[in-house]
Amino acid sequence: MDSDGTHGARDAQAGPVPRPVVPPARPAVPPRPAAAPGEPHPPRQPPRPGSGVAAWLDTDRPATRPGIWRHGHRPPQGAAEKLAPVTVVGMLVPLLLAFLVWSFWHRGVIPYQHVLLRLFTPDDWWWGGTTAAPKPVDGWAVPPGFDALVVYDGVFFVALVLTVARLGSWPAIVRHYVGRRPQPARALVAALVALGALGLVFPEALPGAGWSPVPVVKPLLSLTVLIVGSSEPATSPVFTYTLYTAVALLVLWPFARLGAWLPYARECLARRRASAAPRSPAPAGPRSHWPALREAGQYEAAELLTAEVAQGRMNDVDCVRVTQAFEDARRTARLDTFRDTVLRRGGAAWTHPSGARDLPFRSARHDLLAGQVRIGRWTSADRTPEAYREAGAALGPEVLGTSLLAVGPSGAGKTRTLVEPVTEALALQALTGSCAVVAVSAAGSPLGADEAFDVIVRIGDPSSVHDLDPYAGSDDPDEAATILAEALVGDLDTTGARGAAAVAAQGAATALARLLGPFRTVHGRFPSLPELRELLEGHDGALASLREALVVSGDDLMVRDLDAGTRQQGTPGTAHQVLTDRLALLNRPVFADFFGGGAGRTFSLRAVVHHPLRVRIDLPERGHEEAGRLITRLVLAQFLAVARESRRTHFAHLVLDDATGAVTAESVQRIQRLRAQNAGVLLALRTVADVPEALHGPLYGAVGCRMAFCGVTTWDGSRFAQAWGTEWVETTEIAKHTVFADQPMTRAFHTLRKLVTGKAVTTDAVTVRQVERERWSASELAHEVPPGHAVLSLTTVRGEHAPPLLVDLRG
Repeated sequence: MDSDGTHGARDAQAGPVPRPVVPPARPAVPPRPAAAPGEPHPPRQPPRPGSGVAAWLDTDRPATRPGIWRHGHRPPQGAAEKLAPVTVVGMLVPLLLAFLVWSFWHRGVIPYQHVLLRLFTPDDWWWGGTTAAPKPVDGWAVPPGFDALVVYDGVFFVALVLTVARLGSWPAIVRHYVGRRPQPARALVAALVALGALGLVFPEALPGAGWSPVPVVKPLLSLTVLIVGSSEPATSPVFTYTLYTAVALLVLWPFARLGAWLPYARECLARRRASAAPRSPAPAGPRSHWPALREAGQYEAAELLTAEVAQGRMNDVDCVRVTQAFEDARRTARLDTFRDTVLRRGGAAWTHPSGARDLPFRSARHDLLAGQVRIGRWTSADRTPEAYREAGAALGPEVLGTSLLAVGPSGAGKTRTLVEPVTEALALQALTGSCAVVAVSAAGSPLGADEAFDVIVRIGDPSSVHDLDPYAGSDDPDEAATILAEALVGDLDTTGARGAAAVAAQGAATALARLLGPFRTVHGRFPSLPELRELLEGHDGALASLREALVVSGDDLMVRDLDAGTRQQGTPGTAHQVLTDRLALLNRPVFADFFGGGAGRTFSLRAVVHHPLRVRIDLPERGHEEAGRLITRLVLAQFLAVARESRRTHFAHLVLDDATGAVTAESVQRIQRLRAQNAGVLLALRTVADVPEALHGPLYGAVGCRMAFCGVTTWDGSRFAQAWGTEWVETTEIAKHTVFADQPMTRAFHTLRKLVTGKAVTTDAVTVRQVERERWSASELAHEVPPGHAVLSLTTVRGEHAPPLLVDLRG
């Protein structure tokens, strides 16, 4: 940033920042007219500052799943769970049966009721020939059979209660009516139910209770007497009250878990401690009042910015730019400088080096605070998760940082519904200083208005102010040779070529380096492409003068390097001929003033590493398709090379409106590393066949986001299906089987029913099973994606995934 904070780019390096260029010979792209019904939304003008910006700032942006539009998003509330009538009846029927069984048991009318008791107790406790009649035993004040009967009744009661709870689904019912309530209602209802349970166990503790206690305490006392062999524990107050306490705690334990008593108590205690402890004043007001600045003590700056927003002197770009500047100042302990700049410049502080504070118009909805652009709406298809249904579909740097591959035929809407909104969003983020974007437009279809970019390179257009540096501003001959070789012959390794072409591709970088190094040593620069072609063709005058200059300078190493390259020029199978043929495509009269051959301002793609620039490169038109592919491959190779520089804090992104012929084996490997370098690319293809077949699998594995538009072929769909894999789903199969009756009367009824209805009597056999199937099959992608829709899967740089879902690009 500059000294007064008016214009700036954080982490800027040495070198001038190119200014916006709008050649007078080419008028700016006018806004498109409003769309017809059913078409994508019309262009949006920049939001008017003022109260709308304040409302935009104050709108909630909850944390959501990847790809969901966060601005004003309301997470779907789960539908209130209702218990089926069969569940309630299933609870009541076992309860009534339990009362009936316990009544029969208590009266002793159940056959063989005491067989198990007689089996596990001594015979001398009972009178022979009687059913469980207690018999006095020497040394026992009370016949032990009485205590055994009490224990036996208690065991049966506990087993009966557990059985009824299991059959009646009591845990699910209690969780539905009690566990779903918020605190403190949940804890209070659980306490009331626990009080009722204690009243059944200890009715004597309740005044006016006229029912008998359930067999819980007495069986435990009788069991203790049987184990000890004496009735003294039952008469001891200490033991009795200890047992009562233990039973009460055991009864309360499940209700304490149901009501979450302990977590609620901890929460209340923590809340009381927090209220009692001294605390710093909480940020006052909504986000439009700049609470973060007030919390940091910057009250004057906060008041000024609040007034700027309220009076309409700041837009969303200004708010985000100032917020990022404050975060940088707080991180680097430069709050005083931040305050002085805000008090002096207000919302215009830290403006982009171009001086622009907004785009001329917007064609999509943007939320710069969340860094998202809305591209459509997730549909409510059966395979769409609840969190995504009817939510807005959005893209941001967190998903674009993993790179995106979009495939769809011409007319599917790739440029209109994806490439243009993403380019526009990145251009807006560049105005906040958080992003640098390079957009390569297809021939005849520039992406956005000229005023929306800082640098516009129109290859082959004489009115173009900027030229493209073919070496990306590199001063290393080996690096420059690698970039140029990747652009010229990088596709030869993946086309299945054999013989001389494959050998030439492998040695292209070495052949170029043996020419670039000596030329730079003599002239202090790299050759233009016409000069490089002369050297590759072996013109005696060019090579002789270059060698003579090296001999005069005494650089023997470069002389040997040049001689080695010269000797290989006439050798069959070397890279010189292939490089010469490819350079001939760019050495046409229409490109005479480009690639270092003219007097234009040469633009180096390395500038996007140091500055948040907005760059657009227009490919040549009218019969230069192959040259356009070479240029696209050159820009991609340069971007992948410069993105590796680590001294960059802003996000860098490359948008290729037509990536046909740009993908090579080397570029696929480097694309996969971009997510760790705070960079990404967007590749738009008409068909996957535009990529060599050997690279289909590596390309789908290198990108984190994949998008299949409507109209893709089954061959293209099969690649997406393989990349998205399979999932386990539950299927239900119903088979109808004819019923054959054995009885004459039944057969007569079946015959009569068939005559009346015309259908045989059948029975249904239902089979439910788990099967593994493709998330989206090739046939579904080719035939079931409606017009204006696409199937999109996302992956964030943190590794979060969104499954392939159908998105309505018109919503």
